[in-house]
Amino acid sequence: MSKPKLGIGMIGYQFMGKAHSHAFRDLDFFFPGGASPVLKAIAGRAEAAVRDAANQYGFESYETDWRKLLERDDIDVIDIVTPNYLHAEMAIAAAEAGKHVICEKPMAMTVEEAIRMRDAVKKNGVTGLLCHNYRFAPAVQYAKQLIASGRLGRIYHIRAQYLQDWIMDPNFPLVWRLRKEVTGSGALGDIGAHILDLARFLVGEITELTATMETFIKTRPLGEMSGGLEARVDGSQTGTVDVDDATAILAHFDNGALGVFEATRFAGGNRNGNRFEINGERGSIRWDLENMNLLHVYLEDDEAGLQGFRTINCTETVHPFADRYWPAGHIIGYEHTFMNLFASYFESIVEGKPFQPDFDEGVRNERVLEAVETSAQKREWVAIPQE
Repeated sequence: MSKPKLGIGMIGYQFMGKAHSHAFRDLDFFFPGGASPVLKAIAGRAEAAVRDAANQYGFESYETDWRKLLERDDIDVIDIVTPNYLHAEMAIAAAEAGKHVICEKPMAMTVEEAIRMRDAVKKNGVTGLLCHNYRFAPAVQYAKQLIASGRLGRIYHIRAQYLQDWIMDPNFPLVWRLRKEVTGSGALGDIGAHILDLARFLVGEITELTATMETFIKTRPLGEMSGGLEARVDGSQTGTVDVDDATAILAHFDNGALGVFEATRFAGGNRNGNRFEINGERGSIRWDLENMNLLHVYLEDDEAGLQGFRTINCTETVHPFADRYWPAGHIIGYEHTFMNLFASYFESIVEGKPFQPDFDEGVRNERVLEAVETSAQKREWVAIPQE
């Protein structure tokens, strides 16, 4: 029996385009029994750059108009890795063309956009994926199992940080990630969205929150991204930064837990510090993306003298997804979170099974992000509508 094949059409080709393409190319090797992605075409406005990306990433062809991808019968899935302001238009058009949709986070610029995206995939019978890949680190999946099984008991706290430092230089240019009309928000949507999503995945729904946001450097030279998180200055003109450099949040959950969150791109020495600690009545867990294979676990029922955090290397065959890769102790990396995510998503498409994080999850995430901005503006607690 031949494997089902899914033709991939990607819109955009920089940092996330590279990460997604790598995962697609290696998926058959590590998940041989699932659906097979075929890299059909990649789209971008600059012909030379998108042609080079197609050659590097292994796409069969390229287009300079993303709408051409929607007209092609050999494409089943549209993967959107563009700046945030383009997500809604592209996702809705893809769904209306009968294509499944992968969308990078944050899902949309507003709750209203996110709802229209969700409704479009439902109306047209396709499956949407919101690309929160950190859910799919084996250690995070194992943490979910521990919590869901009741091993930690009632959850009291989650404290989570996402700390970066790549824009601390005042001469770093005003790239699209620092312009509200293009990105929606700064540290909040870029990295805060990840820890808020992980909190919802692991602990429960956030019911209310209060937040503050700060922009430390308000004027920067104009410039563009040049690969990864690098950028170049274009000329001598400057512009105003109108998104947050840092956001801090206090939150209540529907199960009574309390959350404390910090997202900043001004934490010197932190290249990619995505971390959380969860405390329950019977134990606690800690995780840090920069050591993503390790889960630190404390259990109250350990005998006196042996109590304390133990370190679990989540590479044993009993750990989620670990059996797909190497023998125990042979660690995996950032790119494998995307492989685990896409393998699960493609399985859901082929078998017609439910999948998360879908666009319903995207709407819920967007409500939390909107509440953060509203709270920071009004300087008050904001309740989050529950669907």
